[in-house]
Amino acid sequence: MRKIFLLAALTASLGMTACNTISGAGQDVEAAGEAVTSTAESAKN
Repeated sequence: MRKIFLLAALTASLGMTACNTISGAGQDVEAAGEAVTSTAESAKN
């Protein structure tokens, strides 16, 4: 029983870490897109 609980806790913690990593990557991509848009707007004017 203890091994099952430990495995479940480990799996949950890895899942939470993966979600945070993917979220951070999404924010980085969004920031890069905003930088490209800003540069394009500046070049257009």
